[in-house]
Amino acid sequence: MKITTKTQALNIVETSYLASLSSLLWVALYYLPIGGALLRLILPLPIILLHLRRGTKTAFEGLIIQFLLLFIIMGPVRGTLFLFPYGILAFWLGWCWFKEKKWELSFSVGVFIGTLGFLIRVIALSTLVGDNLWVIITRSSYGLIDKVIGFFNLPFSPSIRIIQLVAILLIIFQEMVYVLTIHIVAYSLFPRLKSKIPDPPKILDGLVDLNF
Repeated sequence: MKITTKTQALNIVETSYLASLSSLLWVALYYLPIGGALLRLILPLPIILLHLRRGTKTAFEGLIIQFLLLFIIMGPVRGTLFLFPYGILAFWLGWCWFKEKKWELSFSVGVFIGTLGFLIRVIALSTLVGDNLWVIITRSSYGLIDKVIGFFNLPFSPSIRIIQLVAILLIIFQEMVYVLTIHIVAYSLFPRLKSKIPDPPKILDGLVDLNF
């Protein structure tokens, strides 16, 4: 009976602290003008750690607590945006590593979640600010294509479909780098917190050893 009570108490305490920490990181990411890249990197880690230490049910409860906190503090739109992709991605990676799934599965689905979440955020923020943010992304894509065409002196004029395709590919590449970095950071950090994740595929052994 004492063991059960102690476990329940630890579940409550860790859920509260890690959900609050993740919420604080989201608020800082949204409002602070500096440190965005670092905050984006560590934002999913508290919920992932909770999943590894306390299981799926407790991690889901932590995600709900975080959602309610942010909903109250930041409002329904800004508070909900953390789910896309950070909250859902954190829960997915935590589940994969808790179930000891291979990196190939956690990475590939994680990239899909990140890409879909990015597009959802673009739609939501476009509605919020009253401007089509996708136009800004396609302009950046066109700028990159134009530089490549100019560098190689190619007699080529990209169509709007090609510009949008390149924009989507750039988003996917960005999410691939982001999700892979989370894998590497978690693989290095979590064993020190007495929580392990599955070993990386052999092709990444050199990269993991090089960075950590």
